[in-house]
Amino acid sequence: MTTVSQDEATRTGGDAPGAATPPSGAAEVDVTAAVRDVARRAKVASRTLATANRMTKDAALGAIASALVDAADRIVAANAEDLERGRANGMSDGLLDRLALTPERIAQIAGALRDVSALPDPVGEVVRGQTLPNGLRLRQIRVPMGVVGMIYEARPNVTVDAAGLALKSGNAVILRGGSAAAASNEVIVTVMRDALTANGLPADLVQTIDAYGRAGGVALMRARGLVDVLIPRGGADLIQTVVRESLVPVIETGVGNVHVYVDATADVAMAVAIVMNAKTQRVGVCNAAETLLVHQDAAADFLPAALTALSDAGVVLHGDPAAMAFAPAGADMVPATDEDWATEYLALELGVRVVPSLDEAIEHIRTWSSGHTEAIVTRDIAAADRFVAEVDSAAVMVNASTRFTDGGELGLGAEIGISTQKLHARGPMGLTELTTTKWVVTGDGHVKP
Repeated sequence: MTTVSQDEATRTGGDAPGAATPPSGAAEVDVTAAVRDVARRAKVASRTLATANRMTKDAALGAIASALVDAADRIVAANAEDLERGRANGMSDGLLDRLALTPERIAQIAGALRDVSALPDPVGEVVRGQTLPNGLRLRQIRVPMGVVGMIYEARPNVTVDAAGLALKSGNAVILRGGSAAAASNEVIVTVMRDALTANGLPADLVQTIDAYGRAGGVALMRARGLVDVLIPRGGADLIQTVVRESLVPVIETGVGNVHVYVDATADVAMAVAIVMNAKTQRVGVCNAAETLLVHQDAAADFLPAALTALSDAGVVLHGDPAAMAFAPAGADMVPATDEDWATEYLALELGVRVVPSLDEAIEHIRTWSSGHTEAIVTRDIAAADRFVAEVDSAAVMVNASTRFTDGGELGLGAEIGISTQKLHARGPMGLTELTTTKWVVTGDGHVKP
């Protein structure tokens, strides 16, 4: 579980364009009034974008992508300040990895923006339509949400992803990125706003309220009527705080207590490769595996190879008694507790349990899963079908790594978060999930009899 706190000091650095910076010398700032003013400006700006065509939006995204690459040195220098502060505050290696930016990562972020610009524009898409017997012509079309608020932690890439997806789907965005990435986000937002202005769009389509700290986040949660939807992205404490306190409608993104189940018929080499990728390819992300479940009939062949590979990769293993019996010599393996089954480690740690059946694996997942992603490795089609049908998570993988639960990997270009709720959006949230619909009814002087 992430440990980055949202109880953060206000950043008092330079007054970058777009930063909600309290007036210099002011003894006290009315944070609620200031944030509501930001939201009003976003609402006005969103009206301009709602009528923009795809060419205009795509050109703006391309300009932002190029501007970010051109500003890579500035962004990396600011990010170094954030990383130094994070290390001093005891931030975990996984979260430091999420926070870190390099020229290569900035190029990847810019590439994701270009991928988004290449996607079809969802605005104006006809979801369904018909002509009624009385001649009324009906269309249900996709339209922007309006103003999207984002509250997130230690993820400067989300600053760009959220802005890009919001802009392409016709929305303005208000960002509350937290102090862990404050220096990085300040520069990134400035670069994006300048690029918007240079392309004839309002800079207020992208704004940040980081300067107002936690109080600004609370004010954003209370800005019902000005902010249309709020998306929290981070640790369980942050997400649940937003869900409990917000008056603005919330799309709940979830932590990733993710499971990989190796079934009795699994191919051992395939299963080892999937588990290693799911756990070690990048540990500080929500789609990384946190628990490995192994059918007892596969344990003798699979676990010695898997536990050796995991141990060699530096993974600390938390095993039940049956799993510990297969621990290789010298492996860092400790007895597992219920706390381990409930934990999103975001680190090189993994819970391991041997189960007697597919039923028991599914029951374990029902008990401990956060509803994010689960995977089964099997050659048994019936077992795979049962797993898919009975596991109630946003994404279910069959013979594939959990790391594929990602907007970019699933062809969405990028994602604004991974929803673990069931209303409106579930799983990786791309462009379509940032729209709503309206009914357009066209008549010829029709009146209701």
